Amino acid sequence: MSGPASAMLEIRGLRHDYAGRTVLAVPAWDVARGDASLVLGPSGSGKTTLLNVIAGLATPTAGTVRVAGADVTRLTPAQRDAYRARNVGLVLQTLHLIGVVSVRENLRLAQHLAGAAIDDRRIDEVLSSLAISGLAGARARDISVGEAQRVAIARAVVNRPALILADEPTSALDDANCEKALALLLEQAAACGATLLVATHDNRIRGRFDRRLEL
Repeated sequence: MSGPASAMLEIRGLRHDYAGRTVLAVPAWDVARGDASLVLGPSGSGKTTLLNVIAGLATPTAGTVRVAGADVTRLTPAQRDAYRARNVGLVLQTLHLIGVVSVRENLRLAQHLAGAAIDDRRIDEVLSSLAISGLAGARARDISVGEAQRVAIARAVVNRPALILADEPTSALDDANCEKALALLLEQAAACGATLLVATHDNRIRGRFDRRLEL
C-alpha cells in the first residue's frame, strides 16, 4: 500500500514496544507536503515516541515510516544523522541550546551539522523574521525563556527543512505566549514550505489545525 504522490510522511503498521508493552501504535497515517498537522494525546500516549521515530532518533518495533519516499526505519545510524540534519527541523521540549556560545553560533552550528555552508545572511533573515535580531551576539544562557524558544524555532528552520517537528512547544507557556509560539511555528513552516507536525496535549491550540492524529 503506497500513499499519495504528494505525501511528505507515510506511516504503515507502526508499533513501538517498551518494557513488554506497546507504547505507540499507528496503523496508517499520511501527511501531505506543506500541511500542518496536530498529534494529540495525553501524557504517555506515545506522542514524543512518534516524533522521535519520524526524526530517526528511535527505531520502532515494527512498521515503516517514509519521509519524502525514504524509509527512515531502514537507514543506518550515520544515514539517520545525515537525514535529520538535512531534512528535519526539531523544536524539542528541552530546547538544547548551547548556552556558552552566541545565538548566531547556535544557528551556525545547525548549518554546519547539516553539511551546509555557513550563511550569515540566512541567519540574519531568520532572526529578523522572529524579531530577535538584537540577540545575535548574546550568549544563549543569558536570554529569557521566551527568547530561547524563538531561537530554537530559528535553529529549526534555518536550513529550510522539509519537515518541522515540534514536541509540546506551548505546554509551559501562558495564553499570550502560547498563541505567539504557535503563530511563529506556522509562519516559519509556511515560509520554508515545510510540513509541520506539532505533538501536544494542550487543548488551547486544537482549533488552529484542521488535520489531527489522536493517539
